[in-house]
Amino acid sequence: MSAVLAPWTSAHIATGVSAGRYEGALRDIIHAFKYEGRRSLADPLGRLICEAGRHVLDDCDCVVPVPLHPWRRLCRGFNQARDLAKRLDRPVVDGLWRVRATPSQMTLHAEARRTNVRSAFLVSPLCTRGARLPGVRDSIVVLVDDVRTTGATLDECGKVLLKAGAREVRALTIALA
Repeated sequence: MSAVLAPWTSAHIATGVSAGRYEGALRDIIHAFKYEGRRSLADPLGRLICEAGRHVLDDCDCVVPVPLHPWRRLCRGFNQARDLAKRLDRPVVDGLWRVRATPSQMTLHAEARRTNVRSAFLVSPLCTRGARLPGVRDSIVVLVDDVRTTGATLDECGKVLLKAGAREVRALTIALA
């Protein structure tokens, strides 16, 4: 169905891997998973990204799903990134909260995407103010999401995790748009 793409990096992501291109059957499967609530697809998609990102996951300490804003999470009924993260056989740390509702990134160009997600994420407020996030401090963390387009969301999350004390942030997605 898809081939593992070349690794990528960004300002705050040491390395990232996407299992395939966001097109054809893979795009249809992701849409069914994310927008039609076909959560049973998390198992095969989790296996796909686990295989594609084996070297990204090998020595990581935990995985952190990219969070949805609480309202979007409530409307959708689940966070697709968290469903994927749970299938990667690594500790899942819900270390980030999306604190600002942002418009959909789908129709935005690269600079607008970066602006859209700026300051949208914080270290989980369940941690004490000023404390570094347990499970992330001095750790190699892998961010998990469904699709990487420009990488703006992943990079913003990476920035927050590094400020929280992560030693290194990597990323793993199903597809690259």
